[in-house]
Amino acid sequence: MTLAPALPTTPTAEPAAPVRRRRDRHAWVFHAVMGPVALLWLLPLVFVVLVSIRSFDDIASNGLGSWPRELTFGAFRTAWVDGSIGRALLNSILVTVCTVVAVLFLASLSAFALSRYRIPFGRGILLLMLAGNLLPPQILLIPVSKICEALGIYDTLFALIVVQVGFGMGFFTFVLYGFMRSLPNEVFEAARIDGAGDLRTYATIVLPLCRPALAALGALESTWVFNDLLWALTVLRTDTKFPITAALLNLQGGYSSSWNVIAAGSLIAAVPTTIVFFAFQKQFVGGLLVGATK
Repeated sequence: MTLAPALPTTPTAEPAAPVRRRRDRHAWVFHAVMGPVALLWLLPLVFVVLVSIRSFDDIASNGLGSWPRELTFGAFRTAWVDGSIGRALLNSILVTVCTVVAVLFLASLSAFALSRYRIPFGRGILLLMLAGNLLPPQILLIPVSKICEALGIYDTLFALIVVQVGFGMGFFTFVLYGFMRSLPNEVFEAARIDGAGDLRTYATIVLPLCRPALAALGALESTWVFNDLLWALTVLRTDTKFPITAALLNLQGGYSSSWNVIAAGSLIAAVPTTIVFFAFQKQFVGGLLVGATK
């Protein structure tokens, strides 16, 4: 009687329990390390919130770092009405929305043309547009101001929008150019066979495929434009046309001893960018990951 040869045994998988325990241990270490770090980052925000809901008399009597004795929201009303933060916030939102829409539209058109067509000196044009962002903005303050005066748009929100669009075109065109170059040629060939023209291909194929990159760039540009102070002080003169950053600077000068009003104005100014971040968080991270894996 012959015995059948023993079948080779496959290595058994590692038990799930030790793997789960190691994962839980690593998660505990991560939270133990990052918890204090997150708390350290939140402490200044909590401090500003507490200062903003205190009265001036409470701060003057007990000190800025003491625990609040009474809570009030009068500082927010003072900052919004008397400090012109409300009007400045509307100016910033208007400038930011117009700038983001215009720069994404123009940059996407430029990137589409440079990436899909044989344009003479196309690479040089792209590098020239990008080189403009490498210049220190401080050396351009006087030329930009003089150009706005010569064009008759000085001290207008339109001038601020034009400046922001001009200085954002190079970087956004460069990023979208690399993204569009990575799109498969088969998609464009299929569109050409179906009879789609250039504008239809751009509107129905390129823009939907570039949506993650556009969302990421839109979130970045919204933060940059909304928090800009340099160009606002360069092309604007009238207080009623100032954006939120310049209005906060005036608020600090007019209420230098009222820390609760300054803190309330700072919190009001931080609300729009916080909303943009949380609203576009998924698209922002997705856009960065897609751009990294192309």
